Amino acid sequence: MYLFTSEVVSPGHPDKCADIIADAIVDRLIGEDSNARVASEVLIAGNQVVIGGEVNSKVKLSDKEYEEIVKSTLKKIGYDGKTAFTRKQTLYPEDVNVQVFLNQQSPDINQGVDKNDGEIGAGDQGIMFGFATCETKDLMPAAISYARMLCNKVYQYALEHKDLFGVDIKTQVTVDYGTKENFEDCKPQKIHTIVVSAPSVEKMPIEEVRSLIQSLIDDAGLPKDLYDPKDTKIHINPTGRYVNHSPLHDSGLTGRKLIVDSFGGYSPIGGGAQSSKDYTKVDRSGLYAARWIAKNIVGAKLAKKCIVQLSYAIGLAEPISISVDTMGTHVKGISDDILSDFVMKSFPLTPRWITKKFNLDKPKSGHFLYADVAARGQVGQEDYPWEKLDYIDEFQALLK
Repeated sequence: MYLFTSEVVSPGHPDKCADIIADAIVDRLIGEDSNARVASEVLIAGNQVVIGGEVNSKVKLSDKEYEEIVKSTLKKIGYDGKTAFTRKQTLYPEDVNVQVFLNQQSPDINQGVDKNDGEIGAGDQGIMFGFATCETKDLMPAAISYARMLCNKVYQYALEHKDLFGVDIKTQVTVDYGTKENFEDCKPQKIHTIVVSAPSVEKMPIEEVRSLIQSLIDDAGLPKDLYDPKDTKIHINPTGRYVNHSPLHDSGLTGRKLIVDSFGGYSPIGGGAQSSKDYTKVDRSGLYAARWIAKNIVGAKLAKKCIVQLSYAIGLAEPISISVDTMGTHVKGISDDILSDFVMKSFPLTPRWITKKFNLDKPKSGHFLYADVAARGQVGQEDYPWEKLDYIDEFQALLK
C-alpha cells in the first residue's frame, strides 16, 4: 500500500461559515464599487459574530447592513431555523449578535496599490502556489476530488432533509496508490478509506444514520474502478453520536481551511488565505493565476503534474519570482526551465492583468461570486474563470 488522505468540510462547518460571511461582504462591496479594497476577517463563536479588518470603498454600509449580510448568509448555508435541532443543538440566525470593527484601509498601503498609471500594485507581499495533476478529469488530486464529491452529496441531502441532518459536515478520503512509483506517476489504484461525519437528530438511531449515509456514499458518483464498498473501509459518525453542531459548539475563523480550499495537502500552499480579500490581495489573485497556469500545462499534456510558484512584494505590480516544477513528470524536450521561461515571457501576472483576465472585479451571479467560491473551494470547480483550459494550444506549440 501507498496511501494519501485529504479532507473536506461543508459550508456549514464553522470555519467555512466565517469564510463565506467574509466573502459575502467582499461580493457586496465590490459588486457596488469595483474599486473597493477589502480585508474583512470574521470570527464566529457561539451566537457571536465579530467582523474586523479594513475597508476602503465608496459604499458605506451600516452596522445593521453588515448584520443583514451575516444572517442572510447563514440562512443560505442552512442555518435558517427551519430544523428539527433545538436551539441548544444548533445555530439559529435570529439569535446571532453581530459586532463590527472595520477600519479605513491604511493610506500607506493604498498609495502602493492604486498607481497613477492605472496599474495595481500587490496588496501585500507573499508566496502563492498553483497545482494541477492528471489524476482526475478536473486536474485535481484524487483524494480531495472524491472527498468533495462525498461532502457535496451529504450536504445537499442535509439541506433537503432538515428533519434528519444538520449541515456541519466533514468527509475524508484515503487513496491507495499501491506503490510510491504509482503515486509519483499519478496512478491511484483504489479508494482505501472513507470517513463521513454528519450531525443527525437525536431520535435517529445510529444504525439508521449509518445506513442512510452509506447509501449516499454509494450514490455519490465515485469512480467504479476505484470504489468497491465491500473492499473500502468506511467510518460513518465514528463516535456513534453527533447531534450538537454548528458554530454554537465550536468557533470559526476566516482562513483556517487553506488545505481544504486548495489541493488537499498534495502540494505546497501559500502563506495567506483567500477569503475576505479583494482581488488586489495576491494571496487570492496569485493563487488563481498560478492554478490556471499549472492546469493549462497539465491540460496541454506537457506534464502529468505541475506546481507553479509566484511571489510578490507589497506595492509592486510585477511578481518577484516565477517558477514551474513538474516534479519530474514533464515530457521529453520540455524542461521546467523552458516552462518557467515561457510563463515569465508570456504572462505579465500583475494584479491588474490577473484581475482583467478573470474579471475578478465583477463578481455576480452567472459569472462567479466570492461567497460561492468560499463555500465550494478556491480551485477545482470547472465553472470558475481561472479553471478554463484556454491556453492549451500556446503551451503545446512549445513541442513544435
